[in-house]
Amino acid sequence: MPLPDKTLTCSDCGQEFLFSGDDQEFYASRGFTEPKRCRSCRAQRRSEREGGDASASFSRAPRQDREMFDVTCSSCGQPAKVPFQPRGDRPVYCRDCFDRVGGGGGGGRTSSYGSR
Repeated sequence: MPLPDKTLTCSDCGQEFLFSGDDQEFYASRGFTEPKRCRSCRAQRRSEREGGDASASFSRAPRQDREMFDVTCSSCGQPAKVPFQPRGDRPVYCRDCFDRVGGGGGGGRTSSYGSR
């Protein structure tokens, strides 16, 4: 049985806002407490914390560049760069050899780009 909607009062702006039954179930399933702020005040607060603009508060922060590691391909012997620190207990391939041996665990998907 769905929970009834609740009307809550924002602790920042004092405006009433709807806390839907679906939102209540989601919050409860995650162990969250009821929100104290309306969506716009939450977005504003998040923006201030992250040093950004409130209108962009629901977008992700820019991804930082990954550290790349120099390796020698286990198949063709060419130098390559990979986004992980090889442990030495498994082969490491350049992009072409990786594609050729079917790496990446793509679940049987085929590339729409064809072979390189």
